[in-house]
Amino acid sequence: MKIYDTEEEQVVAIKRWWKENGFSTIVGIATGILIITGGNYWQQQQKDKSMQVSALFDELLVSINEEKQDSVKKITERIQEYDSSSTYVTLSRLLLAKTKVQMADLNGAQGILEKLVIDASSVELRNIARIRLIKVLQAKGENQRGLQLIAEADQADAEGFSASYDEMTGDLYVALDRLGEARTAYQSALRAGGKSALLQLKLDDITQAKMIESNTNVELIKE
Repeated sequence: MKIYDTEEEQVVAIKRWWKENGFSTIVGIATGILIITGGNYWQQQQKDKSMQVSALFDELLVSINEEKQDSVKKITERIQEYDSSSTYVTLSRLLLAKTKVQMADLNGAQGILEKLVIDASSVELRNIARIRLIKVLQAKGENQRGLQLIAEADQADAEGFSASYDEMTGDLYVALDRLGEARTAYQSALRAGGKSALLQLKLDDITQAKMIESNTNVELIKE
């Protein structure tokens, strides 16, 4: 069945269709092209940004190795300018905190780590930041505050770090001369799979200290 009997009718029909739909067709095609090219442009931008941040992170590692403290800070800031939410930003800030500890700037390291505990790019990195912050607090003699930070850790998020938290709890109790609680914490760390080379030695030292203390008390009673 022929819809149009003559070529003239076909031409007239095409002209009429184009008059009614031509503009919207052009807009649709143009929009499609923009979406495709725009998407490609955005993807290329993201790729370029990722490569730039990666290169900056390599520079950061070199500066740390060469102990160029000023460069470490500047490069960390540049990485954050490129992408404030990337893992590279969190890692660079962790490294910056580490350099501050090496420079004996414990307050500076504490400030960086306190922010990372809240806004690090992943649960794992937030736990690492918390662990390092607790060590900084211990170095400053703020042992009770360290215990508080451990207690505040979300148990579900900290599941893979329980042995580390238990061992640090033991360390903090030792610093507070609460050896019984320290021994319990070390035992818990071992049960959780703690693999620190010093963990068993710490537990043995406390056990020995408690035995000496117990024997001393016995001798005093006999006297």
